[in-house]
Amino acid sequence: MAVDEKTQELLGTGRRKSATARVRLKPGGSGKITINRRNAENYFPIDEHRMIINEPFVVTEHAEKFDVRINVNGGGIAGQAEAIRLGIARALLEYDTELRGTLKAEGLLKRDPRVRERKKPGQPGARKHFQFSKR
Repeated sequence: MAVDEKTQELLGTGRRKSATARVRLKPGGSGKITINRRNAENYFPIDEHRMIINEPFVVTEHAEKFDVRINVNGGGIAGQAEAIRLGIARALLEYDTELRGTLKAEGLLKRDPRVRERKKPGQPGARKHFQFSKR
């Protein structure tokens, strides 16, 4: 988390499950969000995921002040959306540290530590067992 000296963009990294998002905020923008060189509406066709992404901007009332470029990989679309949300929140802190209380109260600065449980040997899944046969 820092500022890119060349482009004057604010940097933030977010992770969720196995998804990783690298977020770049450019102050003075029009509110355009680009994810993996695609428009956010095309990348996330579901409204709920777009709401998750925009949550840090809505909470801090900075919706139309930044252009956002995001590189995200790994995981599914829900994990990617939540990784992007954390990355945006962290990048906003680089812009203004006064926003910390607002973002923290909404729980946007906490990384969700829940990940998939590993499959155990001798079983078909993490918790599921093969059917027991007495004979």
